[in-house]
Amino acid sequence: MGILLRLAASVAAVWVTTLLLPGITVTAESTLGKIGTFVVVAILIGLVNAILRPIIKTVGCGFYLFTLGLIALVVNGALLMLSSWIAQQLELGFKVASFWPDAILGALIIGVVSTVLNWFVKD
Repeated sequence: MGILLRLAASVAAVWVTTLLLPGITVTAESTLGKIGTFVVVAILIGLVNAILRPIIKTVGCGFYLFTLGLIALVVNGALLMLSSWIAQQLELGFKVASFWPDAILGALIIGVVSTVLNWFVKD
C-alpha cells in the first residue's frame, strides 16, 4: 500500500509542476488520458532516477563536492529532460520545453512537492 501512496505523491508532484510551469505540458485529450499520462510519467521519472542517479553521483563525486551539491540541480534537470525525451519517444504527450528554467525548476518543484507529500506516508 505504501508504494501506491508514494506513486500517488509522485503523480501529484508532476501534476503540480505542470500547473506552475507553462513549459512543462501534458497533451492528452481526456481527463482519464491525462491521469494515465501523469502516472506513466511519474513511473518513468522514478525509473530514470533509480537507474542513472547512482551512476552519475559516483562518476561525478568530485563535482558534487566542488559545488557543495549544487550540481544536483543541473543533474536533476537533465534527468527530467531525459524523462521527457523518453516520454516523447513513447508518444505519451509529456514535454519539457527547455532546460532552463523549465527542467531545472520542474525538477526542483517535483522534488519539493513529492518530499512534502511523502512525509505523510508511513513506512
